[in-house]
Parts: sequence; structure tokens; C-alpha cells
Amino acid sequence: MKTIIAACSQNLSGSRASVQSALRTLLAAPWPSQRDICSWLQLLAVLQWVLSFLLLGTVSLLLLVYLVFTSFWPISALYLAWIIFDWDTPEKGGRRLPCLRRWPVWRHFRDYFPVKLVKTHDLSPSHNYIIGSHPHGILCVGAFCNFITGSTGFGEMFPGIRPFLTTLAGNFRLPVFREYLMSGGLCPVTRRAIGYLLSKNGTGNAVAIVIGGAAESLSCRPGVTTLILKNRKGFVRMALQHGAYLVPSFSFGENDLFRQVVFEEGSWMRSIQQRFQKMMGFAPCVFYGRGLTSVQSRGFLPYARPITTVVGEPVTVPKIEDPSCETVDMYHEMYVRSLLKLFNENKTKYGLSETDELRIL
Repeated sequence: MKTIIAACSQNLSGSRASVQSALRTLLAAPWPSQRDICSWLQLLAVLQWVLSFLLLGTVSLLLLVYLVFTSFWPISALYLAWIIFDWDTPEKGGRRLPCLRRWPVWRHFRDYFPVKLVKTHDLSPSHNYIIGSHPHGILCVGAFCNFITGSTGFGEMFPGIRPFLTTLAGNFRLPVFREYLMSGGLCPVTRRAIGYLLSKNGTGNAVAIVIGGAAESLSCRPGVTTLILKNRKGFVRMALQHGAYLVPSFSFGENDLFRQVVFEEGSWMRSIQQRFQKMMGFAPCVFYGRGLTSVQSRGFLPYARPITTVVGEPVTVPKIEDPSCETVDMYHEMYVRSLLKLFNENKTKYGLSETDELRIL
């Protein structure tokens, strides 16, 4: 009996020593620093944004279709009824949720790159504005962060101005994703939607349009600044019809976030991209960024490169219900000159050299 008790005591002492040793090892291990935690939060913030834009709409659609064939089919039926009832809301200003725009995750999203907004002139709340956002890049990170999240201080820099950002109308046909887009202040890039914001929503509205669109994304690559703008004049005509001032903006660093395989003009791959763009409204780019676990690995996350969005001087535009082509051309030329001035005055401040030029096609 004494032998058994002694053996048990020895085992307990050994176990206690093992636990104490394990605790000492755990306490001696280096804990993540505050900088490491911030880096992880920033990476997760960017990850959720990329996954939301790439997968949320498609996954939600597939899930609702799947539920049709289960006992949960009323969920799909009710949501379909809701979409039919709510069909025109995106065309009528959407449904902004200020709490989502102030979501703390956007501060981590901003700091990952980081993204910065620079103001050069005041915008009066007594007018409406069309902000031309350049360049498109791959995912329009600068435009989204500055005009949708509010994390860079747009509301404080331009008091009384409500920013909106336009995107493909097809995105608002995807379930759940449409609610996500509208809650942030996105609206379809259609005449009806933009016209509503400029004429029936009071003053102090700033509608940001990524003018180059999908065609411009095909030319996106580091070290090259090419804009598709020469024949894009619809935004100028709308500005004249509604008397909205034209404001150029440029996001320096936007083209450095991803690496893209650029196919030469005339190649069969370029032809496929262009045909797909005409049919679907967006171009299938072959691009890559960093991986989730390492900067050296390849993945779908953007590289951490600084983005500085500079908002330029407004071009005063009169209200003309039916502007002539000559008038549209004149104000389009004024806008291009203002954009070129903005680019040349700021390029050396934000990562470009004095010899870098802005190509407009």
C-alpha cells in the first residue's frame, strides 16, 4: 500500500512539474506585438472586402437557388418578392447606412495601403458635382475608400457634401450584394440613377464616376498611366443638363496594387477580353497580387502600396437642357485640361517622376 501511495505521489509531482514547465515555456514565448496585431487586422479588412466584391453576389445567388429545393424555400420566395418590390431603389438614390460607412474595419482597410485623401479646393453644398475618378485600376480601391467608407475624412474635408460612387448596373441585380452596395452609397452608372441624384435629391451631392471603366482596366499596370477619356463625353453632357460642376480627381498609386498580364492590341486574347467587355460590361483581367500568408507568394490580395487621391478644382458648368455637341466638346476639353493640370502639379509629390506623362486615349 505504501508503495502504491509513493508511486502516485511521484506521478503527481511529475505531472505538476510538467504543467509548470509548460506554463513557463508559454510565458517565455514572444507574444504578438501591437504592430503585428494591427497588420493582421489590416490584412483581414482587405480580405473581407475583396471576397465581398468577388464572391458575395455569386454565393448569395447560388444559396438562394439551392434553398428553393429545400424546406427553406420560403426564404428564397420572400427575398424574390422583396427584390421585385425594391427593384427601382438603386436608381433612386439607394439606401445609405451611415453606420456601415463608419464601420471601424474601414480604418484598418485604409491603413493597409495606406489610402490618403487630399483636398485642393472647397466644394460648396449649394451645388451638385460629378467627380471624375481616375484611373480605374483593377478594383478601384482609391475611389471606394475615399468616396464610400468615409475613413479618409471626406465628410470633414467637404462639409455638407454627400459622396456617391457609381458601379455596373448588373451588380444591383445580385441578391444580398445589392443591399451591401446601396448601404455604402453606391449607385448604378446609368443616366436614370445619376440624373436622380443630380436633380431630385437636393444639392450637395457628389457623384463619383470612374470614367475609364472596364476598358481602362485592361491597360492597368505599374509605371504606365493611360486613361480612356478622349471619347468619353456622356458625363459632360449629363453635367450640362443638370448644371453639375465637373471635378477631376486622380488616385496616385492605384495602378501599383496588382500585376496584370497585358495582352497586346490585335492579339486573340485581347479580342476575347474586348468582346467579353462589350457583352458583360466588365473585362476579364488576368492579374495577381500578394498571397494571404506571405508578401512573396502570389494571390488575389492587393499589394500594400500607398494611394493618394487628389481632388481638384471644380469646373463651373451652366445648366443647358439640350447642349450642342460643340458645347459638350468645349467643356470636355476644359475638364481634360483641369485633369492634366492636377496630374502635373502633384505627380512628383506622390511617387511619380517629372518625366512621367498622362496618356489620354
